[in-house]
Amino acid sequence: MSDVSTPGTRERLIAAMTDALRRRGLHGIGLTELLQQAGAPKGVLYHHFPGGKTELAIAAIDAVVDRMLRGLDALLAATPDPLDALRRWVGGATARLQDSGFESGCPLATVALESTAQDAALREALARAFTRVRERIAQALERAGEPRAQAQGLAALIVAAYEGGLLQARVAQSSEPIQQATMSLLALLSARSPGALASSEGA
Repeated sequence: MSDVSTPGTRERLIAAMTDALRRRGLHGIGLTELLQQAGAPKGVLYHHFPGGKTELAIAAIDAVVDRMLRGLDALLAATPDPLDALRRWVGGATARLQDSGFESGCPLATVALESTAQDAALREALARAFTRVRERIAQALERAGEPRAQAQGLAALIVAAYEGGLLQARVAQSSEPIQQATMSLLALLSARSPGALASSEGA
């Protein structure tokens, strides 16, 4: 049987690209090294991803967000307060970053920072990814009583704190930046009533 039809080849390629994006960014690893890590010849890459490295990166980004949202959904299902669920979610991301020696961060921000105007498909995938995460958080906040517009704004703020905190933690080699940014924000949100900001703005 040929390598092209070997079960798991596509998944190995996506896993290798995901690891590369987390640790080194899209341009930090060459195609040859990536294929070696996945244990796949070049022909298999183009069989599964005709668009080559960029198409594989987009698939990896989609897979990362799928996994992130599955984890978040599980926490939201098990935790009545969405802010408590988000604390645990951020705590898990922080622990994984620490366990990797602050080398394996969130690939969304890493790739976004190195993308250019020529990377239209990649930027579209990243925008879609961030939108999915914001929307899932906003839905949870809505279920807790936040008005729709307010929930969307708070979700955007939480994602910004999360991603910015991860980037700062990685370069500082310390979890303190993400803990300060996200935990302080979530503590402030916990101290207010749902919809309080919207009510005060309409006063």
